[in-house]
Amino acid sequence: MLKTVAAVVIDQFAPFEFGVLCEVFGVDRTENGVPAFDFRVCGERPGEPIRTNVGAMLIPECGLDAVPDADLVAVPAADLRDDYPPAVLDTLRAAAERGATIMSVCSGAFVLGAAGLLDGRHCTTHWRHAQQLLDRFPTILLDPDVLFVDDGDIITSAGTASGIDACLHLVRRELGSAAANAIARRMVVPPQRDGGQRQYVELPIPESTADSLAALLTWMLDHLKTEHTIAELARRAHMSERTFARRFVAETGTTPAKWLTMQRVLHARQLLEDTPLSVEEVADESGFGSAGLLRHHFHRIVGVAPKEYRRTFGTAHEVPR
Repeated sequence: MLKTVAAVVIDQFAPFEFGVLCEVFGVDRTENGVPAFDFRVCGERPGEPIRTNVGAMLIPECGLDAVPDADLVAVPAADLRDDYPPAVLDTLRAAAERGATIMSVCSGAFVLGAAGLLDGRHCTTHWRHAQQLLDRFPTILLDPDVLFVDDGDIITSAGTASGIDACLHLVRRELGSAAANAIARRMVVPPQRDGGQRQYVELPIPESTADSLAALLTWMLDHLKTEHTIAELARRAHMSERTFARRFVAETGTTPAKWLTMQRVLHARQLLEDTPLSVEEVADESGFGSAGLLRHHFHRIVGVAPKEYRRTFGTAHEVPR
């Protein structure tokens, strides 16, 4: 069970990536049904300021002695350097040896690599630093095209916002879909994005404008049972079909059809975990319409059949027929 989270910060760390950890694990969301986390901000010298890479300072309340009993030890991005603090590396090694889950956000993967935790392991980092990470740690199994990699007790994420994807994935893995969806809704982000970071390589990040699809995506999540066409969604977004299709891919990393299928599978997974609905009823409630179509997409995305998934993760028993 994921209860205690230690965020380990070093000099010149990135405040956004650190903020992702704070937002997911440090905010009390018990009123939304999410268990409270014991969130600790840890530095080598508690009570002393640590510089960010944007000119601000942070004073960690905890030292590295608050890390040993943490279930999750997370390292946000920081400016790259030749050497990392030996005490931090020793702390990460000790945490890994006792079985804690270790996570990095963006270039935090270099800290994990320096601790020897990525040797022979599947991992990722920001696409700009991917080759440099591989050059420094040639035994790693790097995938530069994904948003995050879950290699069991080691989770690494790509650039910046993909840290949100990795954190929500871990919450979903450890606490279930309902908790991950509740956090995502409060953060106003998709519970799970499709696609990888290949789409961002050498391309500009789309400008944030009033044409953002956030409101439409929320509406689609609330109407998963509705059949949607590109023309109808484009009208609702007040865009031409061509502009809508281009902006949808820019904001979500995938097409409307693939995004909708993914969200329907996520909703079906939550229903399988938390309700006694039959597979046929889950298919209807999640917008697939038929159990056969649900089984096809569920197995393709999750890797197992709906009934097998329920046997493993379900908290409610299916109603006998």
